[in-house]
Amino acid sequence: MNKSRQPRDELQRQLQQLSAKFAERLTEELPQLADKAGQLQQAGTADERLHQLRSLRDQLHRLAGAAGTFGFAGLGQRARELEQQAVHWLESLQQQSQGLHRFIQALQQFARQPLQVEPAADNPPGPRQSAKPETDVRRIYILEDEASVGENMRLTLSNFGYHAEHFTRIDAFDAALQRRLPDALIVDVNLGDQGQTGLGYAAALQQRLDKPLPLLVITTQDDFATHLEAVRVAALGFFTKPVDIPQLENRLERCFAQQHGEPYRVLIVDDDQDLASRYSLILRGANMRVETLHDPAQILGRMRDFNPEVLLLDVNMPDCSGPELAQIIRFNDDWLRVPIIYLSAETDISRQMNALIKAGDDFVTKPISDNALVTTVFSRAQRARLLSNALARDSLTGLLKHADIKEQVAIELERAQRSGKPASVAMLDIDHFKRVNDSYGHAAGDNVIRALANLLRQRLRRVDSLGRYGGEEFLAVLPDCAPEQAQRILDEIRQRFAELRFIAAGAEFSVTLSAGISCTAQDSSADELLEHADRALYAAKNGGRNQVRQAS
Repeated sequence: MNKSRQPRDELQRQLQQLSAKFAERLTEELPQLADKAGQLQQAGTADERLHQLRSLRDQLHRLAGAAGTFGFAGLGQRARELEQQAVHWLESLQQQSQGLHRFIQALQQFARQPLQVEPAADNPPGPRQSAKPETDVRRIYILEDEASVGENMRLTLSNFGYHAEHFTRIDAFDAALQRRLPDALIVDVNLGDQGQTGLGYAAALQQRLDKPLPLLVITTQDDFATHLEAVRVAALGFFTKPVDIPQLENRLERCFAQQHGEPYRVLIVDDDQDLASRYSLILRGANMRVETLHDPAQILGRMRDFNPEVLLLDVNMPDCSGPELAQIIRFNDDWLRVPIIYLSAETDISRQMNALIKAGDDFVTKPISDNALVTTVFSRAQRARLLSNALARDSLTGLLKHADIKEQVAIELERAQRSGKPASVAMLDIDHFKRVNDSYGHAAGDNVIRALANLLRQRLRRVDSLGRYGGEEFLAVLPDCAPEQAQRILDEIRQRFAELRFIAAGAEFSVTLSAGISCTAQDSSADELLEHADRALYAAKNGGRNQVRQAS
């Protein structure tokens, strides 16, 4: 509780500072509005009136969008009403002096009203769970009353790099939870004569926790009712016995990737710096990386440098509107997948639809509550990342595709040549993979490929790059890693992989791998690195398989 309160208190303090700054700004802007209203009253020609009305409309539009966000909801609503009147006068073909006089009076009255902060409808959201440190080992608690099944699961998950603990009874499982909470739970539905089902226990446990833990259930029952009960206790995975543990591990990895992935990157483009700063604070408080831009002319460079996953655009900006800026962005095919969310005080549905048709994915009307802002951006960013991964990564393993991992070889070779530090490239291949497909089917083969991909992810560093080079062949790029060190790491992975047990067609089997390593210190081009790693792999295959060889 205390750990989460501190950043939340700091966020509240910063938001209050921004609100105070906006209140000061109002003490300058409202008298300016009154002056413009006087200038409009004194305007002698139709052109002068149009100029003053446009200036008033733009200022009222900014106030309508920003005031409610900073706590001045009533003022923001009145600004919106006056903005609509200004639009009416701009569009009117006949300037009726009497009606225009009433509009000027309303403007002057608005500019003289006392400032009063109104409480927001919701509180700013607390920070989302941040990414776990790279050195943390995932802790998994297994509740399984069959000792042999539970121990096999514990050993296999340990081979994948998790810290797994197995318990046969609820009381021992509960005692461990009191000592330390794990990162995920695996619970058997049927617990013999312990007086409670695994799902019943899991439901009670999740309710008493401050935040539910990722839960996977295992069972001998494959009926609809058991599936439904698992959904109702918020299970994230459902596995029938005998459990294919590599598949279970794959689901665990997906859960953790969704929970603790890299922060989403959000770019805010708004000429109102105070408003952009407030949005930025709220989104950063929700563990997103945020950059703001006030000059639309700098958008191309910022898009290339920051590579945002979501773009928040103000609709009305000087010199370049939001829809125009969105169309400029859509010229670049690399940014077609970036969701564009318009943030504007514009309430006219036809204008909103027109902006979306030109280029855009969503339209949010200012003021927007803090929770609604976070939810809107988070959902769009999540979908954008999933889509990006689907297009840039191999669908079976989640690793980089052939072309992308080859590009990483060239990038790391360049970096190694600049820094003088060696980088290693490893090519791995599953031994006798055709036999697996022929004996157990292609679904079993896919499980083996996924298992090796997950094991590589678990055992290698985040700075290392992994790709599926083709079929059952993988490529790993290890920066700042000498070939001797790479051989030790890959030999450990080879041993762990050989210890994994796969289940298919009622049979259990294991598989081995071979690997070849080359180093940047020996080669001057990416193609040479790949060729030498391939030769070393070929030597490992000819030498009897299930081994790791360095390029000679």
